[in-house]
Amino acid sequence: MISSIEGGQGKPRLKPPFPANVGLYGCPTTVTNCETVAVAPSILRRGPQWFAQFGRKNNAGVKLFSISGHVNRPCTVEEEMSIPLRELIDRHAGGIRGGWDNLLCVIPGGSSCPLIPKHICDNMLMDYDALKDAQTGLGTAAVIVMDKSTDVIDAIERLSQFYMRESCGQCTPCREGSPWLDQMMKRFVHGNAKKEEIYTLWDVSKQVEGRSICALGTAAAWPVQGLIRHFTPMMEERIEKFWEANPHWGQSGSPWRRWKTHRYYTMQKGDKLNVGG
Repeated sequence: MISSIEGGQGKPRLKPPFPANVGLYGCPTTVTNCETVAVAPSILRRGPQWFAQFGRKNNAGVKLFSISGHVNRPCTVEEEMSIPLRELIDRHAGGIRGGWDNLLCVIPGGSSCPLIPKHICDNMLMDYDALKDAQTGLGTAAVIVMDKSTDVIDAIERLSQFYMRESCGQCTPCREGSPWLDQMMKRFVHGNAKKEEIYTLWDVSKQVEGRSICALGTAAAWPVQGLIRHFTPMMEERIEKFWEANPHWGQSGSPWRRWKTHRYYTMQKGDKLNVGG
């Protein structure tokens, strides 16, 4: 943002120096989220103890939750931290379309966060620690709800495509890795892949995660990791159905041969996929 205001390309800067020391036009600059600015007057007026009474230890305060997707009343609402996810959706968004049992999964913190399936959502608290323990995050608190009518593989591919297009190209892992993720995800959407490519997809996401100046590289990797972590059986089922219907597809010059020889293909058939990290 600072680079854009200065008239340059919208690319992140290496830190340090931090904006508080060298920011806009080389001057000390504070970059603050508008949500922080909005709540600051209330904290100053009522005191920090008032603000800390909301939520639980280490997760105190209130948060703006934006609830979208397959709910009856999409909305943005200010609620206390640590509110149960189900209560948040039922109280403010009118519940899941078709009832709670029709829930497939939720992305709890915006498109960059890994999804969590229904059985985790049942007892999930909406705060930093609880979501971290579930291998996802609160992020921007933009709750994206998907019911059982959702093609979750296609949904994650669309997110991969978005982050591929939004990459500024400054960092090599993000510039090269995000198109890889999107191209591979397209194959899983149609099913014209091999089960072994799930290992490759996970490996590529790990090569992108945490290896860019800004968080966009990680944002591109996490949705894919969430899909693999919780919906690998669905991915494998789609692959099986495709090959049953197209047993001779790609026999001459198959794209699979090109994928298999790529440097990211590090796992052998029969290896177990470690999706804990």
